[in-house]
Amino acid sequence: MDVLALKATADQLFAGDRGLLAMDESTPSCNRRFAALGIPQTEEMRRAWRELIVTTPGLAKSISGAILFDETIRQNTTDGVPFIAVLEQAGIIPGIKVDLGAKDLAGFPGETMTEGLDGLRDRFAEYAKMGARFAKWRAVITPGKDLPTAGCLDANAQALARYAALAQEAGIVPIVEPEVLMDGAETLDACRAITEQTLHRVFEQLDRQRVVLEGMILKPNMVAPGLACPTQVSVEAVAEATVASLRRCVPAAVPGIAFLSGGQSDELASERLNAMSRLINSAGAHAPWPLSFSYGRAVQRQALETWRGDASKLSAAQQALYHRTDCNRAARRGEYSAAMETK
Repeated sequence: MDVLALKATADQLFAGDRGLLAMDESTPSCNRRFAALGIPQTEEMRRAWRELIVTTPGLAKSISGAILFDETIRQNTTDGVPFIAVLEQAGIIPGIKVDLGAKDLAGFPGETMTEGLDGLRDRFAEYAKMGARFAKWRAVITPGKDLPTAGCLDANAQALARYAALAQEAGIVPIVEPEVLMDGAETLDACRAITEQTLHRVFEQLDRQRVVLEGMILKPNMVAPGLACPTQVSVEAVAEATVASLRRCVPAAVPGIAFLSGGQSDELASERLNAMSRLINSAGAHAPWPLSFSYGRAVQRQALETWRGDASKLSAAQQALYHRTDCNRAARRGEYSAAMETK
């Protein structure tokens, strides 16, 4: 394991106020989004959509790395150029999602366990040869009555840690993503408690599995009320709660934190990141790690709705994608405003 190389890659992913583009939707997830917009659910249409993304002019200004899916990392442009080469030529580091999805956790109704550890060492070897320099594994934590349980938290934390250790063994930076779902009715305080409990267990397992913290990235949820919670709070309240929880749970050795969007609207995801950036840059509120974004739907949504499988709308869709990533780069600097949405 080359710790210096891992750290260098992690640092590059946070350089220049840029963020990560999560274009790693599985085939079923991508097809569901296509179906909702009347786009044919075929491999060719998925390839065309992903080509639209990776060839967006100027994307590297705001995006440092792109998380790909197994199908995507093997696809080419219409000119026969591998997507992974297009990204590298643009100055964007290619990454890969390696988990096989959350499945029902036996003995724990209502909870899931992410699978994919079997054969992962061999898959990492293949992805590394293809040029992937970082990876992602998502664990899903579902709040609810008497949930999450300790058994669910321990199982997912251990799987995240084993994945991270295997990634570093292969020279690949692991993104560790323990997502506390935001779509329920949980209050801000409930989300904060569950998030902190989750992060404590994850870092305990990372330590036990000898994962080098300097060579990994954390991708957590923001601490916010569930989307169905009747009591919503201000952007500033979410920023304060999130930063406070991260300070309690995340070691200073971690080189960076890149938030998931978790079903938030495009603008809200930018607003909340912006508020956190302003908070940690204010006097007396320093954080030991940079905060960034690793958004999927909150970056791609408008571009996909513009494109809808129509080749004549490609340029307009790419402009929408560029605009959204530019907004989030501004949010990393604490310079985002609603006025950017009407430019």
